[in-house]
Amino acid sequence: MRKITRLAPLALVAALALTSCSAPAASDEAVTEDSQASISYAIWDENQVPALEANIAAFNEIYPNIEVKIDITPWAQYWTKLQTQASGDTLPDVFWMNGPNFQLYAANDQLEPMTNLIDDGTVDPANYVEVLNDLYSFNDQQYGMPKDFDTVALWYNKVILAEAGVDIPDDTWTWEDFATAAKTVSDTLADQGIYGVATGLTGGQEGYYNTILQAGGSILSEDGTTSGYDDPKTIKGLQFWADLIADGSSPSLQQLSDTPHNAWFTSSKTAFFWSGTWSVAELAAASNTLDLNVAPLPQDEKQATVIHGLANVVSAGSENKSAAQAFQAYLGTEEAQTLQAEMGAANPAFIGAGQAFLDSVEHFDLEVFIDEADNYAYPFPVSKDTAAWTTIENELLPQAFSGTRTVEDVANELATRMNKALAAE
Repeated sequence: MRKITRLAPLALVAALALTSCSAPAASDEAVTEDSQASISYAIWDENQVPALEANIAAFNEIYPNIEVKIDITPWAQYWTKLQTQASGDTLPDVFWMNGPNFQLYAANDQLEPMTNLIDDGTVDPANYVEVLNDLYSFNDQQYGMPKDFDTVALWYNKVILAEAGVDIPDDTWTWEDFATAAKTVSDTLADQGIYGVATGLTGGQEGYYNTILQAGGSILSEDGTTSGYDDPKTIKGLQFWADLIADGSSPSLQQLSDTPHNAWFTSSKTAFFWSGTWSVAELAAASNTLDLNVAPLPQDEKQATVIHGLANVVSAGSENKSAAQAFQAYLGTEEAQTLQAEMGAANPAFIGAGQAFLDSVEHFDLEVFIDEADNYAYPFPVSKDTAAWTTIENELLPQAFSGTRTVEDVANELATRMNKALAAE
């Protein structure tokens, strides 16, 4: 899957509401092997294209006359483009959806429910990780076909660690162990421009959501009504990252803006990289791939990682809805998800297909991700209008990580403004 770092712009929410699609599609007859249609499939991750093309080829063995065109939009522009399409009734027939944006689209009647696919037995929700079925359900109807799921782990470069005299991380590592290792790398290899860690901080999934949970804090209350950012334990989880930047263990925010965090790691300029299963394909193809491996995240008060997953959804306004839902259903089959797993594109949501993902890259200890999901994974925090408060996160938290304001001051302001946004949902 892909990380969640940026959400749909708030200015377009009203446009979504004004263009809700409740009318049936123009063409809604049952799909057969003789059906002819051309449908669009919108995604954001170019690394997954080979696996998805293989899925389409297999789908066309069943439905040879349904053409599926992949439409790739980079992550930075994906949600803006999608909401522009929604406001103009031109959404793709099938497209990737994530948890933070799902309720916005479902509540505004932009998505076609999967009720018919479930009722006729084409899709059995019991085949998928339960948290994903719940994540993509709204008002007791499921809209999203679970595609994959991810946890976050500690990627490392064993060559850099050996050169710096740092041990390989394992499941006993604490925050202190990690911070010491990262600082040692930065100090020892400074003349080579190598840092201890580079991780994305323009969104919480890769970095600070995990450390907040590890410190015993929270991002959002269990009932989704109040912010957890003014909790001292949450503030501790944020301070972890501010300290890494302040002491030179990490590149600065400006450096991370100039060169993406994943590029630091794939070019052997950092020893550590906090990231999820979505990075497997990229890191397997990297020139330094044989130097890399993955371990559990370090722990503080407890072990913790956020868990999330993507879903394939169908536009309620699709003019080829039956063909689109046939493709949506196929992408949820064990065959399709096993193929993606074998190619290292994603950790499948289909229960029992995970072994193919574990075997996809022999030199990566990918079972770490499964162990985390089974033992200490926490659902990604979402509300009805997640974008309203993640926009505030993205505005304020860089001030804390850069050191221009104290973490406590920023966190308290964030909590106040986030509570107002939640109250308005």
